Amino acid sequence: MNILIIEDEKPAARLLQRKVEKLGLQVNTMLHSVEEAISWFQNNPHPDLIFLDIQLSDGLSFEIFEQIDIKSAVIFTTAYDEYALRAFKLNSIDYLLKPIDEEELSIAISKFKNQFQKNTISSLDFEAIKRMLVNPVEKEYKKRYSVKIGQQLKVISIDEVECFYSENKGTYIHTLDNRDYLIDSTLEVVETEINPKDFYRVSRKFIVPLKAVKEIQVYSNSRLKIILPTYKADEVIVARERVSDFKEWIG
Repeated sequence: MNILIIEDEKPAARLLQRKVEKLGLQVNTMLHSVEEAISWFQNNPHPDLIFLDIQLSDGLSFEIFEQIDIKSAVIFTTAYDEYALRAFKLNSIDYLLKPIDEEELSIAISKFKNQFQKNTISSLDFEAIKRMLVNPVEKEYKKRYSVKIGQQLKVISIDEVECFYSENKGTYIHTLDNRDYLIDSTLEVVETEINPKDFYRVSRKFIVPLKAVKEIQVYSNSRLKIILPTYKADEVIVARERVSDFKEWIG
């Protein structure tokens, strides 16, 4: 099985390569620009699967398919908001939002293997996807949360959040003024409501905003420990399987 990665940044391509090969597949080639990809496709057999970054250094990757009739299955890798990418579910094997989660990568590859074995991979409508991306649907991220305190409601701005955390089957907001508030939600739901550029789920228990990360320390078993301004109730640890993505997120 031949696998190709077309990714704008070389470090991101190498990171994706490691994750793919960790799942037992071999990446044969990595490319980084529209020009390089067109030249490669003109001189090489098409691979079985392409991991395709939307935005390359010299333009949108769709420019490749305006010149080359691609016969491969495609898994898109992109930082575009998922609400703008619903059509990808109909037009490709899958899409993966950056930073790429290993579990989601595994699911996408399993989906590809299933279709590959059944020979049911269909051609992509790149024009439809390109039109969608030119005028993407803007998602409104949550700007505030309301919490109940006795018989009153308190409004907490997203800018006041130091972290979200779960404890004893409850979900809480810890604010920068060192207070905790129970919210009627789950971390899974919260994760879909907040801007992924500003917040990252470092473990099953914690979601932290970049602006609240005071210090990052090396921790045991290849993990990282985050120091927040006021939250001291428990250690905020970046799960080992999330460390690479976390480093990519913080830049």
